[in-house]
Amino acid sequence: MQVLLTVAALALAAQQPPAQSVAPRAAPTDYQAQAKAGSITIAADFTGHAVPVDPGPLNTEDYVVVEVGLYGPAEEKLKITASDFSLAINSKKNIVTAQPFGMIFSSLKDPSWEPPEGSSQKGSKTKIGGSGGNAGDPPPTPPKMPIELVRAMQQRVQKSALPEGDRVLPQAGLLFFQHRGKTDKIKSLELVYSGPAGTATLTLQP
Repeated sequence: MQVLLTVAALALAAQQPPAQSVAPRAAPTDYQAQAKAGSITIAADFTGHAVPVDPGPLNTEDYVVVEVGLYGPAEEKLKITASDFSLAINSKKNIVTAQPFGMIFSSLKDPSWEPPEGSSQKGSKTKIGGSGGNAGDPPPTPPKMPIELVRAMQQRVQKSALPEGDRVLPQAGLLFFQHRGKTDKIKSLELVYSGPAGTATLTLQP
């Protein structure tokens, strides 16, 4: 079911490209790390499982996020593809390629969302030595976020993803890499670019 939802989300995103909401910072030095690939400067910040989008951050347990800025001579164009970027986590042997933004939809969460009061299933509480539920009962199903809020979350991510195609620089946006582990277990982190501009490696701060 999740696969079908992800495919549907990707198809919808392809039909309705939104305006980007992540603006390039004033200079590459405003990011944690910078590196050159030919005439292009790549700059990046690692944000962990947090997805920094407006008007407030989201999170995902299945992916980690890198915010990237691409800079070049005035009016220079670059063909941008997310899959030109990969992330080496703890080892150069453990390299994951950036995934399309739609792949993270099924794991997105909004930490600011709270279910309405009274949304818990009745009879889910168990009293010690009394009635109100059976100890062997399965836990109640967590309340689901309304579909309109889910779609709004997805649109926020889509608007913040690194734009693809032939683009006039500078450009900026988010890249998504599959990683379910805790970020405090990450000891080394390298963002690798290999694309039309050349190659570059950026050492990021976990």
